[in-house]
Amino acid sequence: MSDLSVTVDTYLAGWNEVDAERRAGIVERVWAANGRLTDPPLEATGREEISQMAATLQSQFPGHRFIRVSGIDEHHHHFRFAWEFVAADGSVALSGLDVGELAEDGSIARITGFFGALPSNDAA
Repeated sequence: MSDLSVTVDTYLAGWNEVDAERRAGIVERVWAANGRLTDPPLEATGREEISQMAATLQSQFPGHRFIRVSGIDEHHHHFRFAWEFVAADGSVALSGLDVGELAEDGSIARITGFFGALPSNDAA
């Protein structure tokens, strides 16, 4: 995929897809075969584990969806964007920032997720 916004939005669509077969197809389209996804509570390597990670989250939070809430910042095959995890009623359950790296073919090689706002700078 050459358009990064399409890649990122498709990546988020994979998180939202409840049908395992369709989700696997989405993951196949955007992730490198050995892609790595790391969030505070979970890690996954490879397309099958990434798809299973989404299924696990969906089982814990039925009816919730990820939406992108920022533009995408990109340089040197690295990118970042902000997202929200929203309930069916529109309330925001969690927000965060994903930082990723693209493989040479434009697929996602790695994403590291961060939850919540950045910590304050309490330095004296």
